[in-house]
Amino acid sequence: MRTTESPEPPQRRSVTRRTFLGTSLASGAALLAGKSDVIFGANSTTTPNMAMNTTFKFGGDLTVNRLGFGAMRITGEGIWGWPPDRTNALKVLRRATGLGVDLIDTADAYGPDTSELLIAEALHPYPKGLVIATKGGLTRPGPGEWVPNCRPDHLKQAVEGSLKRLRLERIDLYQLHTVDPKVPIEESVGALKQMQDAGKIRHIGLSNVDPVEIARARKIVPIVSVQNRYNIEDRKSENVLEYCEKENLGFLPWFPIGGGGGLNPENPLNTAAKAHGVSVYQVALAWLLARSTVMLPIPGTSSLAHLEDNIAAAKLKLTPEEWKAIDAIAG
Repeated sequence: MRTTESPEPPQRRSVTRRTFLGTSLASGAALLAGKSDVIFGANSTTTPNMAMNTTFKFGGDLTVNRLGFGAMRITGEGIWGWPPDRTNALKVLRRATGLGVDLIDTADAYGPDTSELLIAEALHPYPKGLVIATKGGLTRPGPGEWVPNCRPDHLKQAVEGSLKRLRLERIDLYQLHTVDPKVPIEESVGALKQMQDAGKIRHIGLSNVDPVEIARARKIVPIVSVQNRYNIEDRKSENVLEYCEKENLGFLPWFPIGGGGGLNPENPLNTAAKAHGVSVYQVALAWLLARSTVMLPIPGTSSLAHLEDNIAAAKLKLTPEEWKAIDAIAG
């Protein structure tokens, strides 16, 4: 299943997940030889006048490939408990890094705890340069439940728990998973700053926020990234993306492939997919990568085949005409 990587806080947005319904075409698997330079080669470029960089640098010192992997779907049904095929989940994680992925996004709420534990089981000791970005601030009382808790004491405990599960001494990128309506964002990020000062967090990011909330947080601590819902059809966070572009903050779109529910068979996504002999998923991801130099999609899947198809999007070059036609889908 292909879907988003970060659950929506129930009090701010719906938690409904829609599976993209577009038809997969040829996957372009011949591009995949298991080496990072095959997918993220130095000579990889996109169409002129579109985003051309293949990497992004968090905080000026942490470089990653712009197409990452979201580790929410490696858990059990409903993002709860262990996956039905644990061995497959471990294979997906190992294959992702084998394909050159060096940014894996997760959260303590995925499982809960399961995603982080699987990442450590599959990949520790970690490959050099691998960045694991995790999140805290959403709790899981039960299946289908996502409850904000961004109190400082809880967040400090959450950081300690993630460090233990991931077998890390310091988390490269720790993100506040949501804004708790009961807790001022200044208090929440203030707690993360204390953990950063203690050497337990390298960089701090935010998730499910608006520009005003980002600005408030940045008065307390440097922010290097924002993770909001964004895809071809849903661009409600366009103003957040523009803010990130202006301030050179990484923008991690969750639900990056979108729903595709209202598209007719001759929509520009399918047209471009047929023209290039690839899947519509690849086209959707390639559009995001070309949209902005600060865009870092983190598509998630529990399927090895879908993983390889997604990662191949890093090499797909859309023409300016194709990009503009797809861009117009949102109206």
